[in-house]
Amino acid sequence: MNKPAANGRPAALITGGAIRLGRAITLALAAAGYDIALHYNSSAGPAAETAATVRDLGGRCTLFGHDLQDAAGIPELMGQVTAVFPHLNLLVNNASAYDQATIAATTPELFDRQLAVNLRAPFFLTQAFAAAIETGTVINILDNKIAFNQYEYAAYLLSKKSLADLTRLAAMEFAPRIRVNGVAPGVVLPAASRSESYLQWRVQGIPLQRQGETRHITETILHLLNNEFLTGQFITVDGGESLTNIGQNAAQFDPEIV
Repeated sequence: MNKPAANGRPAALITGGAIRLGRAITLALAAAGYDIALHYNSSAGPAAETAATVRDLGGRCTLFGHDLQDAAGIPELMGQVTAVFPHLNLLVNNASAYDQATIAATTPELFDRQLAVNLRAPFFLTQAFAAAIETGTVINILDNKIAFNQYEYAAYLLSKKSLADLTRLAAMEFAPRIRVNGVAPGVVLPAASRSESYLQWRVQGIPLQRQGETRHITETILHLLNNEFLTGQFITVDGGESLTNIGQNAAQFDPEIV
């Protein structure tokens, strides 16, 4: 039960920790002194490469493959992790499914995938984590889209909005021994298919007029870990983009154009 490691290092389980933002989080935590339980699903090759980099940084890293759509297998996954890392004290729910579809266009299969990976898996991972450790921290990776109602991403956005609610619920249930917080990134690592003109267009809608970097997310995660008086919170790291939806109001009303 969360015994100190012989080498004095804590351990973190990071879902989807092999690529993109997950890789950045993995390497930042390794550099901060964590051993890494690196979860992956289909990215076995990148997972091995990321693990090698962690070891180059002086940390231990073990790979754990699992399809997070299989919720029934999560207790076994957590058991495997704690058998290798009995000093586990951090869970980062980073893995995500991201499919664009309006409500009208959403199939049951797409809906189930978004909810299974983005909400159900973090729910049962948090449950298993809380049962396995004495004290620790959970960090959920959200999305700044939760501030909006972008129905073009209906099932995805519903899952992330619900994950924000889960963050608060879990913070209440597992306090004081486990803190639960979230980070909601904005435009940091857009898909490779996004064009330069698209990125410039997005930046125009960001008050700080710039794209974010992965370090902005990892520095926020480290802040949440270091501040022991924070729980049930999520920090939006998006250059102010989520502040821009002010809605129509009387101060802007011009009867001459109605």
